[in-house]
Amino acid sequence: MPEKLIYELSKAGRRGYTLPALDVPARPLESFLPKEQLRRRPAPLPEVSENEVIRHFVRLSEMNYSVDTGFYPLGSCTMKYNPKINEDMSSLPGFTGLHPLQPDETVQGALALMYELQQYLGAISGFDAVTLQPAAGAHGEFTGILIARAYHEKQGNPRRVVLVPDSAHGTNPASVTLSGYVAKTVKSNEQGTIDLEDLRRNLNEEVAVFMVTNPNTLGLFEKDIVEVARLVHEVGALMYMDGANLNALMGRVRPADLGFDIMHFNLHKTFSTPHGGGGPGSGPVGVKAFLEPFLPVPRIVKTEEGYRLSWDHPDSIGKIHSFYGNFLVMVRAYTYIRMMGPEGLKQVTEDAVLNANYLRVLASRALPVAYNQLCMHEFVLTGKPLKQYGVRTLDVAKRLLDYGFHAPTVYFPLIVPEALMVEPTETETRETLEAFAETLQKIVKEAQENPELLHEAPHRTPVRRLDEARAARFPDLRYKHPE
Repeated sequence: MPEKLIYELSKAGRRGYTLPALDVPARPLESFLPKEQLRRRPAPLPEVSENEVIRHFVRLSEMNYSVDTGFYPLGSCTMKYNPKINEDMSSLPGFTGLHPLQPDETVQGALALMYELQQYLGAISGFDAVTLQPAAGAHGEFTGILIARAYHEKQGNPRRVVLVPDSAHGTNPASVTLSGYVAKTVKSNEQGTIDLEDLRRNLNEEVAVFMVTNPNTLGLFEKDIVEVARLVHEVGALMYMDGANLNALMGRVRPADLGFDIMHFNLHKTFSTPHGGGGPGSGPVGVKAFLEPFLPVPRIVKTEEGYRLSWDHPDSIGKIHSFYGNFLVMVRAYTYIRMMGPEGLKQVTEDAVLNANYLRVLASRALPVAYNQLCMHEFVLTGKPLKQYGVRTLDVAKRLLDYGFHAPTVYFPLIVPEALMVEPTETETRETLEAFAETLQKIVKEAQENPELLHEAPHRTPVRRLDEARAARFPDLRYKHPE
């Protein structure tokens, strides 16, 4: 049943609270606020009893799809299960009661946790220094490119171009443009990896950075990455790694050892902290030692007297966040790393790759795999064969909702027509993977026999198919009270 707005549940005179009588003398509002800022009439707030408030919001919560209620195979988003121990630790009063403007000596525990998290991320990735400030992955990209610009400016030439593969995340060219560079595309070869010849054609002393996701968005490891790094460094450019897919590497490969100079992490992906709906996120950036002077300030440093925030770094790109990042996300990631340990993180990688390849083989019975070879943490299907029945990838994605599965990432990467990018992560069981693959086969059969069923999907969700283009252009986000 559709749920009414809380204003529609409102009835005059209903209350969900009782307040005690004032035990101090009442003062007119005019003594607090200028008369012209006072309301002419009371705010039209809903009047609802306590049980109706509870029922309303519980009913709304039951309509949500979440990683706690089902499989979330969003390729490149690594929607793994969020361990509840992380939530327990991040809700400790000593963490939740902090204020960002407290003196350093009063927040030694928080600074120690952040300092150690930097050290752990450095050990996992091989980078010499890490900043935790960026608030999300794209913010980390922006920070990393600004660091590269500062480095090149220090060398006397900021350069002009950043190279980006055609399979890159959409945020990569956006971050490049915001940083004042020109994004230029490097093509993929027939195997789905970087075309070395096209890279050579584009490399020159105008190139500041080559921005690579490894494994790439096809779920493939860039097997020529060491040669790529050599070619890029040969012209004085830097290697940047988009760390969105680190879940396929940690404990097995350190990106810095492959030749990367800068990388952003996604704590809200690889390290099991919640994400979606715009936040909260965290996108730390790791760099090689020669780039450390350019990291944003303040820096967390350890001294004989304890931990402190240090501002004395003249080559720094400056401040990139109001305060020092999304702290409670860091607590969750820190907890995850400490709970897993080195062997546990390695097992995460191995299980994520195993799950992806198991599901790749099963799913290929329903739809073709765009690059059907041993993958890493994800793979990309193509719904192109269904177009002969008038069915598109979007129809498949909507029909999956009727079967209780969240849809994979669709229409990305752009180099695969009618793409469905699937990442099962390490936290899903074999039974879940098999059920998902069987459902894909059912949907393909439905597409062949009754395509209209898919065109009208979803049928069983609280809200039916929306006009997504109109929703993006004309969102209706505000309730306007009749008064």
